[in-house]
Amino acid sequence: MRRRPRIALVGAAILAAGLNARAAEVGHFNGGVMNIRDYVVPDPGWYAAVYNYFYETDRINDSHGHRVDSVTVDPPGGGPGVTLGVNVDVDMYALAPTLIWVTDIEALGLRYGALITPTFADFNLNAGLSTASERGGSIDAHGVGVGDLFVQPLWLGYSLEHWDFVFAYGFYAPVGRYDTNTVTLPVVGPVKAEASDNIGYGFWTHQLQGSVAWYPMDNKGTALVTALTYETNGEKDDFDLTPGDNLTLNWGLSQFLPLKRNMSLLLEVGLAGYDTWQITDDIGRDSGNTRDQVHAIGGQLGVSYVPWMTSLNVHGFYDYAARNRFQGGSFGISIATKF
Repeated sequence: MRRRPRIALVGAAILAAGLNARAAEVGHFNGGVMNIRDYVVPDPGWYAAVYNYFYETDRINDSHGHRVDSVTVDPPGGGPGVTLGVNVDVDMYALAPTLIWVTDIEALGLRYGALITPTFADFNLNAGLSTASERGGSIDAHGVGVGDLFVQPLWLGYSLEHWDFVFAYGFYAPVGRYDTNTVTLPVVGPVKAEASDNIGYGFWTHQLQGSVAWYPMDNKGTALVTALTYETNGEKDDFDLTPGDNLTLNWGLSQFLPLKRNMSLLLEVGLAGYDTWQITDDIGRDSGNTRDQVHAIGGQLGVSYVPWMTSLNVHGFYDYAARNRFQGGSFGISIATKF
């Protein structure tokens, strides 16, 4: 329920489109982690879910959406620049176990829920980057550790015969592994940069989310779901930098199909996608003049065993367009059950 992907994570915040034009910070919320119907508040009870997220890419794009193959570094004080090649190879895995509690507020006709999601990551980054990683040469980063923590203390759902309306507030606490160090760049010299094996983001994020689900049939077997997520960020540790706000639109069309006559086993198929935009500029001396965005489309396949209230889902997304960030593909597998 969070990117880093950086569910926390894609450690992509270490990337830049040049020393004097730092790449925009990637936000905490990852549109490719949750399943289509996960944005709807479920029936009252306790639930446990485990999200597994995989992301892979060999491409980073510039502000025009073009692949970055080389970067020219201009030395301080002027003089001829140096052009260096860029090579990206990212292969990441993140784990996000989630505990959910839901109850009825009968007087208001609402369902109230809350959830908590710690994150963990096995981060592997191999890149020979030049200034695209703010450090020239190549980077080998390997690490297993704790990512940032997501807490959603407010999750409200209101249902009509063919509709669900949802509002949620949550925050990301920067408890994940995060550090900085000094590296020496060709021509430029020593600069402060994030550690290449960081898993945490190094800043707080507050998140507001509104979701709507429409069910054209009474049995709710078909669902069209949309969710709009707004992130506002705090100042980044060890830098004079406050990342800009982000807006993500998720959408999905889900269909349940019975695999048994008694409806005890259901197959779910779906089409889904998401679009993320940085909508305000980064602030501070270490900020750049760039904003990032990514657009992805994918599909979902799942199975639910109704007597156990347990479901298993897999989904995949392809980034068909991106600016000032990675462009790649992701795969997710999750299991959820009601106690």
